[in-house]
Amino acid sequence: MSDPTAGPMTTTELDFAVAAYTEDGDWLVAPLALRGEPDLSALVSALRRYPGDAGVIGMISVDEDFFILLRVIGGRARLLISDVTAATEWPLAKQVVDELDILLADDDDEQVPAGDLGIVADLGMSAMDLGALIDDVDLYPEEMLEEIAEVLGFGNQFHEAIEAIG
Repeated sequence: MSDPTAGPMTTTELDFAVAAYTEDGDWLVAPLALRGEPDLSALVSALRRYPGDAGVIGMISVDEDFFILLRVIGGRARLLISDVTAATEWPLAKQVVDELDILLADDDDEQVPAGDLGIVADLGMSAMDLGALIDDVDLYPEEMLEEIAEVLGFGNQFHEAIEAIG
C-alpha cells in the first residue's frame, strides 16, 4: 500500500532480477520470474524457492538508478539498497526503506546506501569494500552488481543470466 501523501511514484522498471546460489559448491545464477509490479514480499518469496548452501542472493537493478541486494538464509531476509533517496520515487525502494525502518530521505539528501553492508562479507566481499563500491558515482547499478558477482566468484554465471534476460 502506498502512502497517498507521498509524492508521485512511478512504475518500477526492472533492468533485471536474478538469484545467485551455491549447489554442491558451484554457483548458479537464474533470472527471477516476477509478475506485475515487483514488490519486496514477492522478491523474498521468489528467492525462497531456491536451494543454497549459504542462502540465496537476489540482485535487482532498477531503471539504471539503484540496486537492491537481498539475501535469504533460512527464514531470514537481509537487505541492502544502494541509494536510500530512491525511496522517494520508486515503490520497491520505499518498501525496502520501510522494512529497514529508516526515515524517508528528502530528495536533496545524499545518495547513500542503507541496510546490511555486511550482507555478503562471509562470501568474500567485506562491508568496507561493498560500501566503497556503492560510493563510486561513475558506476551504474548493473556494473556494481557485476563487480559484486566477480568478487564472490560467479561473474561468468551472472553475465550469462543477464544476457539471457536481455
